[in-house]
Amino acid sequence: MRLSVQAEAFDLGAEANAFAAAQSGAGAVVTFTGIVRDNGGTLSAMEIEHYPGMTEKAIGAIMDQALDRWSLADALIIHRYGRLAPNDLIMMVATAARHRADAFAAAEFLMDYLKSRAPFWKKEYGTDGAEWVAARDEDEDALNRW
Repeated sequence: MRLSVQAEAFDLGAEANAFAAAQSGAGAVVTFTGIVRDNGGTLSAMEIEHYPGMTEKAIGAIMDQALDRWSLADALIIHRYGRLAPNDLIMMVATAARHRADAFAAAEFLMDYLKSRAPFWKKEYGTDGAEWVAARDEDEDALNRW
């Protein structure tokens, strides 16, 4: 299990290949990558803040739950913070399990948690100024299904 909360960009291909290569006995690897979205073409940047230590502890606890619940062989989460531009990679989740159903379910669970409950605060900067990103009902609904 590896968790990295970092300002630096990551190489998606290298991370996915290294994660998959480290799996022996897993029959499935699932990866998901989040990208900074520019809805409407007005976003110039997104600033992501977090409290070091608290963020890693909270995400680590949810990773432990996923490992136990779906009998995962391994999991990886990379989440960036700082100032990001549209189309930058913001996060990556990878899961490995003996069977694909467990790998997919655990990856979705982790993504839903990261989207709605992980202790990150996001501010979007655009042509109309800056505003904090509010929680969305759809994200809460997705997490509540677990």
